[in-house]
Amino acid sequence: MFQIQQSHARLSQLPYLLKTKPIVLVLASFFTPNVYAADSTQIDLPALAVTGNPLGVGSDELVVPVSVLNGRELSLRREGTLGETLNGIPGVTATQFGPNASRPVIRGLDGERVRIMQNGIGILDASSLSFDHAVGIDPLVIEQIDVVRGPAALLYGGSAVGGVVNAIDHRIPKEQLDGITGRAETRFGGPDSTRNGAAVVDVGNGQFAIHADVYTRKTSDLDIDGFAVSRRKSEADGTPRENRGKLVNSSADGDGGALGAALTFESGYIGASYSTLNNNYGVVAEEAVRIDMKSDRWDVASEFTGFENNLINRVKFRMAYTDYEHRELEDGEVGTTFLNRGVEGSLETGHAKINLGNGLALNGVIGFQFNNTNFEALGDEAFVPSVNTQNKALYVYEELPIGSDEKAMHKITLGGRLGHANVDSKDNASFGTGQNNSFNPNSYALGGLYSINESWSLTSNLSHNERAPSYFELYANGAHVATGQFEVGNTQFEKEKSNGIDAQIRWKDAKNAFSLGAYYTRFSNFIGLFETGNLVGPPGEELPEAQFRAVPAVFKGLEFEGKIWLSNQLTLNLRGDYVHAKEKRTNEYLPRIAPLRLGAGLQYQFNSFSAKLDVLRAFKQDNTADNELATDGYTNVSALVAYKLPTKLNLELFAKANNLLNDEIREHASFLKDISPAGERALLIGLRGDF
Repeated sequence: MFQIQQSHARLSQLPYLLKTKPIVLVLASFFTPNVYAADSTQIDLPALAVTGNPLGVGSDELVVPVSVLNGRELSLRREGTLGETLNGIPGVTATQFGPNASRPVIRGLDGERVRIMQNGIGILDASSLSFDHAVGIDPLVIEQIDVVRGPAALLYGGSAVGGVVNAIDHRIPKEQLDGITGRAETRFGGPDSTRNGAAVVDVGNGQFAIHADVYTRKTSDLDIDGFAVSRRKSEADGTPRENRGKLVNSSADGDGGALGAALTFESGYIGASYSTLNNNYGVVAEEAVRIDMKSDRWDVASEFTGFENNLINRVKFRMAYTDYEHRELEDGEVGTTFLNRGVEGSLETGHAKINLGNGLALNGVIGFQFNNTNFEALGDEAFVPSVNTQNKALYVYEELPIGSDEKAMHKITLGGRLGHANVDSKDNASFGTGQNNSFNPNSYALGGLYSINESWSLTSNLSHNERAPSYFELYANGAHVATGQFEVGNTQFEKEKSNGIDAQIRWKDAKNAFSLGAYYTRFSNFIGLFETGNLVGPPGEELPEAQFRAVPAVFKGLEFEGKIWLSNQLTLNLRGDYVHAKEKRTNEYLPRIAPLRLGAGLQYQFNSFSAKLDVLRAFKQDNTADNELATDGYTNVSALVAYKLPTKLNLELFAKANNLLNDEIREHASFLKDISPAGERALLIGLRGDF
């Protein structure tokens, strides 16, 4: 968002707009004067301050690998789920349990090892428990998404050994605003016949600011080219290949919105917000099952800078309470209900620079993070008991700049996190007497950035991470119908421990940039779900047994991305990633690891017209775990054209085409890859505007 001056007459329209239906609000918001720059190709934006560093440095100054999506790029990239919106970023794939439930997978790690946050506070839902549970965030109202690859546990939680995804929505205004700003968008089409719209409005008088957003989303069953069941699965177990051309029970209907307000000052802000999300969608693994999800969230946040004393120069506080519920409907009747309610927050203080002599000075923060959640599963398919989880942690992060030449600045970063976690199950007739488990996960990191010259730099990170086992890894004991397994936890688990190193070489020259990175992470006791080969259950209803076990494992891989300006109008984009993951004891491959991917794209922009052609090649994955089928490679060719309409209104019409070759796309990281392919070739048309 940016600040503009508007007449007070427009402020009076806000109550009416908030009462209208979302699609009306979308269309109405387009009739606002154009205040955009005339030619965006001439704007050289500075590096963004992003997640992964609390000191507010630019993205190109971070030691950890980071990707940022915002503004127009994010708007044109949005998909129906957070996982699909991020899928294709170097190092990031998605779990893809059909088109409606998809969590990000970072460097082959998913579930609890990827920390999903909203405005720096963890998302409280049930998406890590089961792959068919959707993430409690809709990308339609997100303003920026930061993806930090690699261990980011020091600041954002001990479980984030894979990385961090932070979705930023600005629902609590943080900057002074005098006037009105906003955006709106609507789109139709695609393989699931999407019909959605969203609008965001911020108004302020220079000291008090109000935020409002609203959205609606509807989709039909996904159109596919061919059968839902793969040839490999049919040949392996005899599953018939039915439902050609349509992914049955994959439709969705959702909506939501938020109101927020803040007092803003030159040195900070204090504010609060309320948001709600509703999502009803089909579970493609079970044709008669739909999930009806609802999440209400209350946030408070404040930050103040400019303290005059010599000890503290910044204080930041954030806290959120979430009331999450979803019901699994079987032929319209409630079968199982999942509840998750709790609070999470953090208090962070930045200290003044500590002079070490010889021109060296430490700059950093000290923080305290806490959460308390209560999870319940009620019904016939509840495979975990009710659990209370509490986490508390102290963390510190410090940076030591070295050198005074801005063109050859070096940096050392160091940090530590001391935590305590209680994961206590409650008495239950099906699971027996409740049990108490406590852990003290501690993590440490040391990193550095070395500037070779004005264009070239090297970064590296060494880390030791410890993660407390999650409630389902400890206490699961029952049939998990969504994955077709009888899952068994282990209450004797100790902390999961890993040591890792990653390094990058970066090159930047004006608008051109390129980076190549490698990483190696070794787990002494990686907690994973492994099939035992046994069948469990009554005759005729047996399920394969899968146990959570702790095994030594190694994850290693490569990532690269680049952007080269071929001319003032034409840009070449490059990207690629590779993950190799094995259990060390048996030297067997771990399941659902994405294959080698290579991508290239051309982006053209001239005045009001822009176009993009992108090719992503995913190679065959036959490095598979036991009882896991291989996946064929695919080539996904996509295209985008956009045109800023020649009107006084700042409107842009765009069209997106995906899977132009109509290839059979099955993501190996998906639990349902053999019964749920991606959509067929389709066209989506949209209209977006900013004011």
